[in-house]
Amino acid sequence: MQLVFETLLEQLSLSVDEVDFHNALASAAGAFDIPAFAYLSLVSDRVTKPRLISNYHSGWTSHYLRHQYERIDPVIEWARCSEYPFQWGPDFGHAGISTRQQQLFDEAAEFGICCGLTIPLVDRRGGVAAMTFAADRLDPTFLRVAEKYEQALEIMAMCFHIGVRRKLSCGLAVDGVSLTPREYECLEWTAKGKSAWEIGCILGIKERTAAFHLDNAKKKLGVRTKNQAVTLLASSRSSIL
Repeated sequence: MQLVFETLLEQLSLSVDEVDFHNALASAAGAFDIPAFAYLSLVSDRVTKPRLISNYHSGWTSHYLRHQYERIDPVIEWARCSEYPFQWGPDFGHAGISTRQQQLFDEAAEFGICCGLTIPLVDRRGGVAAMTFAADRLDPTFLRVAEKYEQALEIMAMCFHIGVRRKLSCGLAVDGVSLTPREYECLEWTAKGKSAWEIGCILGIKERTAAFHLDNAKKKLGVRTKNQAVTLLASSRSSIL
Protein backbone atom coordinates (compact mmCIF):
# COMPACT_ATOMS: atom_id res chain seq x y z
CA MET A 1 0.00 0.00 0.00
CA GLN A 2 2.75 2.45 0.93
CA LEU A 3 4.59 1.77 -2.32
CA VAL A 4 1.41 2.44 -4.31
CA PHE A 5 0.96 5.83 -2.66
CA GLU A 6 4.61 6.78 -2.95
CA THR A 7 4.59 5.90 -6.65
CA LEU A 8 1.36 7.81 -7.25
CA LEU A 9 2.59 10.94 -5.48
CA GLU A 10 5.85 10.86 -7.40
CA GLN A 11 4.04 10.44 -10.72
CA LEU A 12 1.60 13.24 -9.88
CA SER A 13 4.46 15.57 -9.00
CA LEU A 14 6.00 14.96 -12.44
CA SER A 15 2.72 15.14 -14.39
CA VAL A 16 2.28 18.11 -16.70
CA ASP A 17 -0.67 17.14 -18.91
CA GLU A 18 -3.78 14.95 -18.95
CA VAL A 19 -1.89 11.98 -20.40
CA ASP A 20 0.55 12.03 -17.49
CA PHE A 21 -2.27 12.23 -14.95
CA HIS A 22 -4.19 9.47 -16.71
CA ASN A 23 -1.17 7.17 -16.62
CA ALA A 24 -0.49 7.91 -12.95
CA LEU A 25 -4.06 7.06 -11.96
CA ALA A 26 -4.19 3.99 -14.21
CA SER A 27 -1.12 2.61 -12.48
CA ALA A 28 -2.53 3.23 -9.00
CA ALA A 29 -5.97 1.81 -9.84
CA GLY A 30 -4.34 -1.23 -11.39
CA ALA A 31 -2.56 -1.93 -8.11
CA PHE A 32 -6.02 -2.38 -6.55
CA ASP A 33 -7.23 -4.48 -9.50
CA ILE A 34 -9.75 -1.76 -10.34
CA PRO A 35 -10.53 -1.94 -14.07
CA ALA A 36 -11.97 1.49 -14.77
CA PHE A 37 -11.87 5.03 -13.43
CA ALA A 38 -13.15 8.48 -14.30
CA TYR A 39 -12.30 11.87 -12.84
CA LEU A 40 -14.81 14.58 -13.71
CA SER A 41 -14.42 18.23 -12.78
CA LEU A 42 -17.10 20.85 -13.44
CA VAL A 43 -17.13 24.58 -12.90
CA SER A 44 -20.14 26.50 -11.73
CA ASP A 45 -20.49 28.76 -14.78
CA ARG A 46 -21.90 25.89 -16.92
CA VAL A 47 -19.98 27.37 -19.86
CA THR A 48 -16.47 26.05 -19.32
CA LYS A 49 -16.14 22.54 -20.70
CA PRO A 50 -15.94 19.73 -18.12
CA ARG A 51 -12.57 18.10 -17.54
CA LEU A 52 -12.78 14.33 -17.85
CA ILE A 53 -9.75 12.11 -17.30
CA SER A 54 -10.73 8.49 -17.67
CA ASN A 55 -9.89 5.08 -19.09
CA TYR A 56 -13.52 4.46 -20.05
CA HIS A 57 -14.13 3.56 -23.68
CA SER A 58 -13.53 6.71 -25.74
CA GLY A 59 -16.84 6.15 -27.51
CA TRP A 60 -18.65 6.53 -24.22
CA THR A 61 -16.73 9.54 -22.91
CA SER A 62 -17.21 11.49 -26.13
CA HIS A 63 -20.90 10.51 -26.20
CA TYR A 64 -21.29 11.54 -22.54
CA LEU A 65 -19.75 14.97 -23.07
CA ARG A 66 -21.44 15.57 -26.42
CA HIS A 67 -24.86 15.03 -24.86
CA GLN A 68 -23.90 17.01 -21.73
CA TYR A 69 -24.83 14.06 -19.55
CA GLU A 70 -22.95 15.60 -16.65
CA ARG A 71 -25.99 17.87 -16.23
CA ILE A 72 -28.41 14.98 -15.62
CA ASP A 73 -26.18 12.15 -14.37
CA PRO A 74 -27.74 10.88 -11.09
CA VAL A 75 -24.28 9.91 -9.81
CA ILE A 76 -22.98 13.45 -10.32
CA GLU A 77 -26.16 14.88 -8.83
CA TRP A 78 -25.59 12.79 -5.72
CA ALA A 79 -21.91 13.79 -5.60
CA ARG A 80 -22.93 17.45 -5.60
CA CYS A 81 -24.78 17.08 -2.30
CA SER A 82 -22.81 14.32 -0.60
CA GLU A 83 -19.62 14.60 1.41
CA TYR A 84 -18.93 10.89 1.56
CA PRO A 85 -18.03 8.14 -0.93
CA PHE A 86 -20.97 6.06 -2.12
CA GLN A 87 -21.51 2.95 -4.17
CA TRP A 88 -23.98 2.75 -7.03
CA GLY A 89 -25.29 0.15 -9.43
CA PRO A 90 -28.13 -0.68 -11.84
CA ASP A 91 -30.81 0.22 -9.28
CA PHE A 92 -29.20 3.46 -8.09
CA GLY A 93 -31.96 6.02 -7.54
CA HIS A 94 -34.24 3.81 -9.61
CA ALA A 95 -37.53 5.07 -8.20
CA GLY A 96 -36.79 8.73 -8.77
CA ILE A 97 -34.87 8.94 -12.02
CA SER A 98 -36.21 10.26 -15.30
CA THR A 99 -36.49 8.41 -18.59
CA ARG A 100 -33.43 10.23 -19.90
CA GLN A 101 -31.43 9.37 -16.81
CA GLN A 102 -32.38 5.71 -17.18
CA GLN A 103 -31.26 5.94 -20.79
CA LEU A 104 -27.91 7.25 -19.55
CA PHE A 105 -27.46 4.22 -17.27
CA ASP A 106 -28.49 1.83 -20.05
CA GLU A 107 -26.06 3.37 -22.51
CA ALA A 108 -23.25 3.33 -19.94
CA ALA A 109 -23.87 -0.38 -19.35
CA GLU A 110 -23.45 -1.02 -23.07
CA PHE A 111 -19.92 0.35 -22.70
CA GLY A 112 -19.17 -1.82 -19.65
CA ILE A 113 -19.92 0.72 -16.89
CA CYS A 114 -22.44 -0.93 -14.58
CA CYS A 115 -21.47 -0.13 -11.01
CA GLY A 116 -18.95 1.88 -9.10
CA LEU A 117 -17.65 3.72 -6.09
CA THR A 118 -17.87 7.50 -6.46
CA ILE A 119 -15.91 9.90 -4.27
CA PRO A 120 -17.16 13.51 -4.11
CA LEU A 121 -14.28 15.99 -4.02
CA VAL A 122 -14.52 19.35 -2.32
CA ASP A 123 -13.66 22.22 -4.64
CA ARG A 124 -13.61 25.52 -2.79
CA ARG A 125 -13.53 27.38 -6.11
CA GLY A 126 -17.25 26.86 -6.58
CA GLY A 127 -17.17 23.83 -8.85
CA VAL A 128 -17.80 20.17 -8.28
CA ALA A 129 -15.53 17.22 -8.87
CA ALA A 130 -15.85 13.49 -8.41
CA MET A 131 -13.72 10.41 -8.84
CA THR A 132 -15.41 7.16 -9.84
CA PHE A 133 -13.90 3.69 -9.79
CA ALA A 134 -16.10 1.39 -11.85
CA ALA A 135 -16.64 -2.18 -13.03
CA ASP A 136 -18.57 -3.81 -15.85
CA ARG A 137 -20.75 -5.91 -13.54
CA LEU A 138 -21.69 -6.37 -9.90
CA ASP A 139 -18.51 -8.31 -9.29
CA PRO A 140 -18.12 -9.42 -5.65
CA THR A 141 -14.35 -8.95 -5.90
CA PHE A 142 -14.69 -5.35 -7.04
CA LEU A 143 -17.29 -4.61 -4.36
CA ARG A 144 -15.02 -6.05 -1.66
CA VAL A 145 -12.08 -3.96 -2.87
CA ALA A 146 -14.25 -0.82 -2.99
CA GLU A 147 -15.41 -1.41 0.57
CA LYS A 148 -12.10 -2.53 2.05
CA TYR A 149 -9.99 0.23 0.50
CA GLU A 150 -12.56 3.02 0.42
CA GLN A 151 -10.52 5.32 2.65
CA ALA A 152 -7.32 4.69 0.68
CA LEU A 153 -9.12 5.35 -2.61
CA GLU A 154 -10.57 8.54 -1.17
CA ILE A 155 -7.11 9.83 -0.25
CA MET A 156 -5.82 8.84 -3.66
CA ALA A 157 -8.68 10.73 -5.34
CA MET A 158 -8.02 13.84 -3.25
CA CYS A 159 -4.32 13.85 -4.16
CA PHE A 160 -5.22 13.45 -7.81
CA HIS A 161 -7.74 16.30 -7.67
CA ILE A 162 -5.29 18.65 -5.99
CA GLY A 163 -2.64 17.82 -8.59
CA VAL A 164 -4.99 18.38 -11.52
CA ARG A 165 -6.37 21.61 -10.08
CA ARG A 166 -2.91 22.96 -9.49
CA LYS A 167 -1.27 21.98 -12.76
CA LEU A 168 -4.02 21.75 -15.35
CA SER A 169 -6.39 24.56 -14.42
CA CYS A 170 -6.41 27.71 -16.49
CA GLY A 171 -4.35 29.03 -13.64
CA LEU A 172 -0.98 27.95 -15.05
CA ALA A 173 -0.14 31.60 -15.13
CA VAL A 174 2.76 33.61 -13.80
CA ASP A 175 2.26 37.31 -13.20
CA GLY A 176 -0.97 37.07 -15.21
CA VAL A 177 0.75 35.41 -18.20
CA SER A 178 -0.40 31.93 -19.25
CA LEU A 179 2.31 29.32 -19.71
CA THR A 180 2.11 25.85 -21.19
CA PRO A 181 2.27 22.98 -18.70
CA ARG A 182 5.80 22.14 -19.83
CA GLU A 183 7.00 25.74 -19.61
CA TYR A 184 5.57 25.98 -16.12
CA GLU A 185 7.10 22.66 -15.09
CA CYS A 186 10.55 23.66 -16.32
CA LEU A 187 10.27 26.97 -14.51
CA GLU A 188 9.27 25.19 -11.30
CA TRP A 189 12.33 22.97 -11.46
CA THR A 190 14.50 25.99 -12.21
CA ALA A 191 13.14 27.56 -9.03
CA LYS A 192 14.39 24.48 -7.19
CA GLY A 193 17.90 25.11 -8.47
CA LYS A 194 17.95 22.59 -11.31
CA SER A 195 19.88 23.22 -14.51
CA ALA A 196 18.44 22.63 -17.97
CA TRP A 197 20.40 19.36 -18.14
CA GLU A 198 19.02 18.21 -14.78
CA ILE A 199 15.48 19.22 -15.76
CA GLY A 200 15.85 17.20 -18.94
CA CYS A 201 16.85 14.13 -16.93
CA ILE A 202 13.94 14.57 -14.50
CA LEU A 203 11.30 15.09 -17.18
CA GLY A 204 12.71 12.65 -19.70
CA ILE A 205 13.41 15.29 -22.34
CA LYS A 206 16.57 16.61 -23.96
CA GLU A 207 18.56 19.43 -22.37
CA ARG A 208 17.97 21.70 -25.35
CA THR A 209 14.22 21.00 -25.13
CA ALA A 210 14.18 22.05 -21.48
CA ALA A 211 16.16 25.17 -22.39
CA PHE A 212 13.71 25.88 -25.22
CA HIS A 213 10.73 25.81 -22.82
CA LEU A 214 12.55 28.04 -20.35
CA ASP A 215 13.39 30.54 -23.08
CA ASN A 216 9.75 30.60 -24.17
CA ALA A 217 8.67 31.21 -20.58
CA LYS A 218 11.09 34.12 -20.23
CA LYS A 219 9.92 35.68 -23.50
CA LYS A 220 6.27 35.43 -22.47
CA LEU A 221 7.06 36.97 -19.08
CA GLY A 222 9.12 39.76 -20.64
CA VAL A 223 12.27 39.01 -18.65
CA ARG A 224 15.86 38.29 -19.64
CA THR A 225 17.10 35.97 -16.93
CA LYS A 226 15.96 32.78 -15.25
CA ASN A 227 16.24 34.46 -11.84
CA GLN A 228 13.79 37.16 -12.92
CA ALA A 229 11.35 34.48 -14.15
CA VAL A 230 11.71 32.56 -10.90
CA THR A 231 10.99 35.73 -8.91
CA LEU A 232 7.77 36.24 -10.84
CA LEU A 233 6.85 32.59 -10.27
CA ALA A 234 7.35 32.95 -6.53
CA SER A 235 5.15 36.04 -6.35
CA SER A 236 2.38 34.36 -8.35
CA ARG A 237 2.43 30.91 -6.76
CA SER A 238 0.14 31.76 -3.87
CA SER A 239 -2.67 32.69 -6.26
CA ILE A 240 -2.21 29.46 -8.20
CA LEU A 241 -2.33 27.22 -5.16
